[in-house]
Amino acid sequence: MSEQFRRLRASMALPLVALLFPLVWEASSAYGQQPAQSSSEATKADGQEFALRGRRDARNIRYGDWQKFCFKTPGVNKVCRTTISGTFETGQTAVRADLIEREGDHAARLQLFLPVGLYLQSGVKVSIDQAEPHRIPYVWCLTNTCIAADLADPGLIKELENGKTLVLEVADSSLLTISTSLPLSQFAAVHQGDPAKVFEQAVDE
Repeated sequence: MSEQFRRLRASMALPLVALLFPLVWEASSAYGQQPAQSSSEATKADGQEFALRGRRDARNIRYGDWQKFCFKTPGVNKVCRTTISGTFETGQTAVRADLIEREGDHAARLQLFLPVGLYLQSGVKVSIDQAEPHRIPYVWCLTNTCIAADLADPGLIKELENGKTLVLEVADSSLLTISTSLPLSQFAAVHQGDPAKVFEQAVDE
């Protein structure tokens, strides 16, 4: 098996493992909806070619602790994922955020798992405390989840390590902004520490 094919298989392994945790879009009863603004009050967000009509906050999402998992595949550098998940009261996963890093690479990747039914053109706006927001584009959707992902530069990782709250803002199909806040108090210690578990992944020759 060529080295190029080994690397391709390894890069595919992480998303496949990640998708073992299905995400389901809770019905609108899980969210508190505020009245939409009139069209005269609508404003375009961050220069995008659409106008948001109002806001509604995601509610009843409970976030667990940050955790770190690593994945080892023969012939490929180890990949680690620092992750947190939020669930609805029903136990269904609502949101998941992953910082994915490969040993020996300078680049990291921020990957967000979100419910279906969102307005994909808007992407996801990521804000850490009062810092300048970052916009993460959606990269693909499945039947029960959409994934937004982009490279995470060292500055963003530093913000995550020093921050208190990570705010995610998305737009739904009605062009209402929905936001949820993820805690960052544990992130630095987990990210810099040893993984909770290392998964060994064999590659068939």
